This record gives sequence, C-alpha cells and structure tokens, in this order.
Amino acid sequence: MPESLIFEISHPGRCATVLPEPDVPLSDLPEELVRDGLPLPEVGEPDLIRHYTHLSHENYGVDVGFYPLGSCTMKYNPRINEEVARLPGFTHLHPYQDEETAQGALFLIYHLQEFLREIGGFAAASLQPAAGAHGELTGVLMMRAYHLDRGDVERDVILVPDSAHGTNPASTSMSGLRTVEIPSDERGNVDLAALEAACDEHVVGMMLTNPNTLGLFDERVEEIVELVHGCGGLLFGDGANMNALLGVCRPGDLGFDVMMYNLHKTFSTPHGGGGPGGGAVAVAEHLADFLPGPIVAVDAEQSDDEAEFYTFVSPPKSIGRVKAFYGQFGVLVKAYTYIRMLGPEGLRRVAEYAVLNANYVMSQVKDIYTVPYDRICMHEFVLAGPPKDVQAAGVHTMDVAKRLMDFGFHPPTVYFPLIVPEALMIEPTETESKETLDAFAEALVRIVAEARTDPDLLHEAPHNTPVRRLDEVRAAKELVLRSK
Repeated sequence: MPESLIFEISHPGRCATVLPEPDVPLSDLPEELVRDGLPLPEVGEPDLIRHYTHLSHENYGVDVGFYPLGSCTMKYNPRINEEVARLPGFTHLHPYQDEETAQGALFLIYHLQEFLREIGGFAAASLQPAAGAHGELTGVLMMRAYHLDRGDVERDVILVPDSAHGTNPASTSMSGLRTVEIPSDERGNVDLAALEAACDEHVVGMMLTNPNTLGLFDERVEEIVELVHGCGGLLFGDGANMNALLGVCRPGDLGFDVMMYNLHKTFSTPHGGGGPGGGAVAVAEHLADFLPGPIVAVDAEQSDDEAEFYTFVSPPKSIGRVKAFYGQFGVLVKAYTYIRMLGPEGLRRVAEYAVLNANYVMSQVKDIYTVPYDRICMHEFVLAGPPKDVQAAGVHTMDVAKRLMDFGFHPPTVYFPLIVPEALMIEPTETESKETLDAFAEALVRIVAEARTDPDLLHEAPHNTPVRRLDEVRAAKELVLRSK
C-alpha cells in the first residue's frame, strides 16, 4: 500500500493494536512533550501490516539482487551466522554480569581476537571499536600514544595517500593531528618521491589502504614501509579491503604496525543504512600495550586441565575505552562463526574468487569504458565513466548509474575515488554467480549503446523504479520524512 494511502484510509476509532494495562503508576508528560492534533493515521492491523510489508518490498538489498557498491563489500552473508547470533545464550547476556556466568561469550571474544591476529600477522588485537572509521581513529590514537610514551612530542603529521578511504583524514583530524596528502603515480601506486619528501621528524605515521580505493595492490609496498619506518613513523593499514587478501597476504608480515578490520564487510554482517559494524584493530608487539581495553585473556590461575578461564584485562599503557562494554557483540558472533565455518582454506578461496570476479567483469567492459589504470585489479576496479564521445553528448556517470537501476542492479559507487574523473567503482564480491556477473556486464555495455542513440533515455532514468530520479542534493537538505 503506498504510504499516502495509509492516511487516506484512516478512520476515527480504528486501532491496530491494544496496549496492556500499565503496571506502574501513571504520570503526566511534561507539557513541552505533548503535541495536540498530531496527525497520526487510525487504521486496523491488516492495513498496518500491509503498509509496512509494501514498504519492505520497495527496499533494495543484497537478498534482492546484485549490489556492486565499490569499497563496501556488499556480499551475501550465510544465514547460519544470523542463526548463531540469535542463540539465547548470546542474546540474553548482560555485559555487567559476572565473568563466571559468561565464559562462553568470553571464549568467543578471545578466540576471535586470536583469529584476527593470525589472519593479519599481528601480535595482539582488540575488538572494541564499533566500526571501520572508529577502528581508524583507534589506530591513530595508539600511534600517537606510542610516540608520546617515548617522549617524541614533536610528531603531529599523518600521511594519507590520495587513493585512501575518505575517512582517513577525518580520523587524523579527530586525533588532533595534521593530514599531509601523498599523490599517486601513473600506475595507481603511492608516489615514492613525494612520500620520501614528506617523511621527516614530524611524521606520526602513514595510513595506507592496500589494496587502495582504485582496487590496486601497491606494487612497492615494502619500499613504502621502509620509508615510513626510516623517519621513525608507524604504518597503519586500513583493512577495509581485506576481502582481497584473506589467506593470501598478511599485512603484519609486510611491516604494518597496526591494522583495522571491517568485520561487517569481510567477516559477514549484512550492513548498510548506518550499521551495525565492527572495527577491530590488530597490532604488532610494540603497540600491544596501547590497545584499547579491556581485552579478553586467559586467566592461568583459574584455568585447569579441563577448561581455560577467560577474564578481562587492560593493557598497561592502554589508550582507554573507545566504546562502552566490549565491542559490537552480535557482529563478533557472526565473524567468529564465519571464520570457523570457512577455515583457512575457505578464507583464501573468498579472496581468490573476489579477485577473480572483479577481473572477469572488468575484462568484459574495459574496451567500452575508460579504465584509468590498466592493471590486474584486486577485489574491485574503477572505471573513468562512459567513453569520451558519450560524455561529449552529455551522458555521465550518474546517468549510467541511474539507468542500471532499470536493469535491476544497484548502482556501484560513483564519483569516488576523487582522483578519477567520472568514477564508477565496482566490487562484484566473491558470492555472485557467473550468470549474474555476465548480466551486469551486458547491462553496462548496452547502456553505452543506448547513450549513443538516445541520450535522453539515460538522462531521465530510472524509468521503472518505485521512485523516479531524485535530486539527491536537495533531498539531503530538505528532508521529507513522510508523505504529505
């Protein structure tokens, strides 16, 4: 039922539910909270259910169709992870209950810490940060604390490549530090000459997204590590694109000092619309004392031959809590389940198929669209919009994205990364079939053909979606939260 009809069929006296009698004394609401004449619809239960069911059918999600949103890893996630997260032994826990009564949950947290430490090649981990950008902030705070602990108080710069995730500069600013941008070279790598010139005694560290937002693994990453460490800085790994590296490459082995994981992207929590997420961080030995606490450890004194006893500990130089309690526990349960279900070989296949699928789609469209960096990509790739003749006719990336919706596909990320004009950032993920990838590539090719014969078809797209083309800028500034 369209949203407007929920008001049109409203009839005084109809009610969709009956609330139970209150079991506490009633009191009057403060006058400032009472609104007279609030225009709420009065409808029966069937009408209300049909209204919200209709709205749910209007939504697009990974359970509905292909969702190639670049850099977001919107992959299908196994339902077993949802089932495990809903087990009563997990959902009925309270974070303040005694450790003795929550050993199962602590077991899970401890072993997930160990899994992430091993997967990334690090010495220790904390699951506390709530999401990816929160993990970035945590990593930068730890790097800053490390230098201050050594009396190195003049360092106030974080180096951020222009191909990094957009939240990196924000995390730097929130840490009270300055961002210095490092350009990319002609192959999409960090420009080593520019990096060398920026490496001085003021550098706290560098935030490196690898693979970067171009979908490219930096070919000279070891030289980057050497330059940053050579000036006394630390290297932060933005692990948002870890889906391309699972079981293949461990950033800790390359010399990274700290890395953030997006548990909700790489390790199976359907995400979008603001959450939930998980931004666990893993660190090398010299940063382990600075991890946000508490973390879970084995209590040797209370353990015995039959079972280990788990307890909370705070690292000796911890930067403190970065979130209430111990992390996004439901997300942690799903990540643990995902890792245990796949095992080492399965995790490696995730990366292999993610990379294979991205290169397969790119190979089908690279002769039609502009590819700014013609290299083997990792889990995603970036196009520089439709061909030049199509752009000259006034058809741009936004038109392509809108037209894709008519073919039943969610558009990829558009106009990011900023260093690629007319960017289309496409991440197929490992969970899609060859048939789906073929259909998506065919749609991209067909859209260019349409643009050459009928540009207005794209200018007016989408044509068969519940809502036609929106003015996104105006919509963000002038919110309309209900039908009028």
